[in-house]
Amino acid sequence: MSKIKLVHYRDKCIGCNSCVEYSPENWDISDKDGKSNLIGSKETKKGVFVKEISELELEENKLAERDCPSRIIQVTKS
Repeated sequence: MSKIKLVHYRDKCIGCNSCVEYSPENWDISDKDGKSNLIGSKETKKGVFVKEISELELEENKLAERDCPSRIIQVTKS
């Protein structure tokens, strides 16, 4: 089974809430700065957060990736 990685470049987030609309189990908006958070992710380098997701979460996060106006979400399979 392939691994699916969700990558979020948080520093460039504008807080539009699109990702939360598609996948509220994986995304929320920070009360501190209004940017989105990738729930349960690890910061791999400054401002870049990564999380593995299941096949069941792939479609909704591909939609979040597609509709993000800042283009800061990446979904990759390996």
